[in-house]
Amino acid sequence: MVLRIKVLRGKLDTITAALAARSDIPYIDMSAGGDEITAVLSAAAGHHSRLVFRQLPATSAITSVSAQTVLHVYADATDWRLDALTETERRELTPDTAPSGPLAGPSPLDRDLADLLRDDARITAAALAARTGHPESTVRRRLAALLRGRALLTHVAVDPRRLERDVDANLYLQVPPAHLDAAGRALAAHRAVHGVVALTGPANLSAAVWLSDLEALHGFITQDLAPLSVTAIETVLVGHAVKRPGSTVA
Repeated sequence: MVLRIKVLRGKLDTITAALAARSDIPYIDMSAGGDEITAVLSAAAGHHSRLVFRQLPATSAITSVSAQTVLHVYADATDWRLDALTETERRELTPDTAPSGPLAGPSPLDRDLADLLRDDARITAAALAARTGHPESTVRRRLAALLRGRALLTHVAVDPRRLERDVDANLYLQVPPAHLDAAGRALAAHRAVHGVVALTGPANLSAAVWLSDLEALHGFITQDLAPLSVTAIETVLVGHAVKRPGSTVA
């Protein structure tokens, strides 16, 4: 569920800190205007209801809450590529994913490895072995099997400013139903887009983009979106990415 939360000025840090402390909210963006928080809520339906319909509206610093359910994910941050590598470099960095047969259900070792890697994905196999009490050779074999079976996934969190992408923006689009799927697929393939989802509500498609500057954002809106049958668009500039997977909350 995508939440758009309007907050009284002066109370933004307090609300974002409270939301960032929740394990069911992996993404939080603060608008450049300083009056809106965008958050992604991932939880069971009952937990959705408590936060959206009880806890947030009862907070005096919050003036409005918009909640839209994600119907379909066309692309997320794990799909984004800078395309700076050659094909040879990409092959060398791609782990061996040759099928090795179906994996059994997660073992206690698998759960321990996942918990440790969730806290620090750069921890060495030797450290994992020491903390789980298993031989290093066993840990290495199990990690390789989990990676091949895609039971364990890794993701590099990128600071776009280091890649000369100084504009971070969330776009909320209205697209006629007959063109929604084609628009979602086209945006998912665009190099500037690091997330596209279909939503409930008037804005039925949302795209997150990284671009070099405001002129590039203008070009994206007027040229790249033009063929996609978009009938309305709302652009929200991100002033601060408060919380994203792999990033430190600050």
